[in-house]
Amino acid sequence: MISVAVLGYGTVGSGVVEVIENNNAEVSAKAGEEMHVKYILDLRDFPGDPYEDRVVHDFRVILEDPEVSIVCEVMGGVGAAYQFTRQALEAGKSVCTSNKELVAKHGAELLELARTKNCSYMFEASVGGGIPIIRPINKALTAEKIESIIAILNGTTNYILTKMEKEGADYAQTLKQAQELGYAERNPEADVEGHDACRKVAILSSLMVGKNVDSEKLYTEGITRITPADFEYARAEGMTIKLLATSVGYEDGSILAMVAPTMLSKEHPLAAVNDVYNGVFVTGNMLGDVMFYGKGAGKLPTASAVVSDVVDCARHIGRSSIVCIWDKEEAKLIDKAETEKAFFVRVKAIAKDTVCKLFPGGHFVEAGRSEDCGYITEVMKEKDFAEKCKELGENLLNEIRLA
Repeated sequence: MISVAVLGYGTVGSGVVEVIENNNAEVSAKAGEEMHVKYILDLRDFPGDPYEDRVVHDFRVILEDPEVSIVCEVMGGVGAAYQFTRQALEAGKSVCTSNKELVAKHGAELLELARTKNCSYMFEASVGGGIPIIRPINKALTAEKIESIIAILNGTTNYILTKMEKEGADYAQTLKQAQELGYAERNPEADVEGHDACRKVAILSSLMVGKNVDSEKLYTEGITRITPADFEYARAEGMTIKLLATSVGYEDGSILAMVAPTMLSKEHPLAAVNDVYNGVFVTGNMLGDVMFYGKGAGKLPTASAVVSDVVDCARHIGRSSIVCIWDKEEAKLIDKAETEKAFFVRVKAIAKDTVCKLFPGGHFVEAGRSEDCGYITEVMKEKDFAEKCKELGENLLNEIRLA
């Protein structure tokens, strides 16, 4: 029998227990041995819960039990979760996690530790929730040199932007709806300011180049400045607006990774990814384009991804099943200021002539609005665009990159 411990009995933790117990026959058959949740670690008690007899409050009970070979860390954060993960790996217990913050910050270190202890550190659920993306990158696409990853990695922001586009609702109103539906936290900063997507793209970028991409060094911009007016101009141009996490590799091994609202053509596959769904668009040098789509969060989709890692670990008890390359060496990051792209700018109507002078060669977008005007520039360097925008002063209402 394979004994599993679950750290954290919140939304995802309870989902992990539910998947293992309800699908026990299928999970055990695929693992090659009967699987059993022996412990659930949480500070709270759960009277009346069907698994209340498995709840413990001291991690040492799990750590010192030789029968426990796999630990599911679904606590979140980088405090106790990091300490417990390290201790479990040191003891030769494999760890499966959905904790993108911890993976982004300590992934390379924990992978190295797992290898030395002949166990595994698995994190399929940390990026796309229920969408399989880590395993495909590490296994199915190993013959590829991945040239770029463009992704919608946060369901909260995608839901908000979809509602703004389809219903013309403003940001604050739509955020409130998302909170009422449970799609957004009471404090939504990590989602709406892009930090959640940034951690996820840092993980994907690290796997893409095999070196560590520090999420804290990536340019990150959220959706709080996007308005229904921006969507009117996007629609007039045959485009939409998505919060895109982008990672582009260069021939010298360097990488450009960032998160920002982006206008992209309605013909792009990611333009059709709406509501709480996520999408990951991968380009390989041999395969070309491939896309992964599904629910990027939620109790059971995320739990399903965690349990898929548990099964993988169960098949490799006593040895590491890690196939990814993610070294501690820092990847060389490209300064976005030196990159080139076109931009959408929305300004007050009185600044129409100024926009023409600052950005010659572009074109106005006709959206039937009189109070402001929208303009799409020619392709130019980010740093040059930023300098010219300073001259617009308070007449500048918003600027958005084009994909």
